[in-house]
Amino acid sequence: MTALSIKGISKRFGQLHALNQVSLEVEQGEFFALLGPNGAGKTTLISILAGLTRADSGEARIMGHCVQRDYRQARRMLGVVPQELAFDPFLTVRETLVFQSGYFGLHRNTRWIDAIIDGLGLQDKADSNMRALSGGMKRRVLVAQALVHKPPVIILDEPTAGVDVELRQSLWQFIRTLNHDGHTIILTTHYLEEAETLCQRIAMLKSGQIVALDKTANLLHSGGELYFDVSVERDDLPPALANQAKPIGERRYSFKLNRPAEMEPVLAALREAHIDVADASLRHPDLEDVFVQIMERA
Repeated sequence: MTALSIKGISKRFGQLHALNQVSLEVEQGEFFALLGPNGAGKTTLISILAGLTRADSGEARIMGHCVQRDYRQARRMLGVVPQELAFDPFLTVRETLVFQSGYFGLHRNTRWIDAIIDGLGLQDKADSNMRALSGGMKRRVLVAQALVHKPPVIILDEPTAGVDVELRQSLWQFIRTLNHDGHTIILTTHYLEEAETLCQRIAMLKSGQIVALDKTANLLHSGGELYFDVSVERDDLPPALANQAKPIGERRYSFKLNRPAEMEPVLAALREAHIDVADASLRHPDLEDVFVQIMERA
């Protein structure tokens, strides 16, 4: 059975066409990324899947259950970690999870709640009031809330926004374990290195339409270009190079090449301009490079 099936979903808000005939499928057990710039339609699509917004046309199914006609079962199949930090400031972490369990009619859920608290490193905060937690810890509790009813499909909407490096690594370790255990994970993130590392397939949205949908490896090798990154001792590049160079840091530039032999003309132009090279490297495009190319073409 397909974990998530979206067919011809469209949604308008007045004159804004938030989603326009979006179709995709996510198989059970996949780690799938949904990427796009702000305003691309990602949050609208998630709201439709969660039953918070009705599509104008099309159909969405979660584990075979239509999100409109069979809402109760579809919602039981889905756990959503929202982008916004929303919580009851008067409840402890454990009380929050017990309360969330009650929404799904789960009255004896203590063992699973303890497992989630342990897995997300919330043991020391279990009896702390929600308003006393840091932003990163509150985001962990949001993940825990989405998991209390053991949903087979989990949507993570910017789960590591505002989370420090240590918390981010432990969070991904736990999410990887869930995926390994068979949970389908759908991720939206602006940290493209996360999507590149974690996700097997990626869909890219722009202006409410899917502009790319493929395996991560295929997307990374779709352009065929190489990138020659150089760090120089001063910024006054000769005009011929300045037109080709993309700044990627302080006195650091990237040149798009078709083959390795094209490095030499760049180095020769720098030598002729008496600009010393502090460091140089040749690399294949990463997901950020591919994302920018696809968004520009779209």
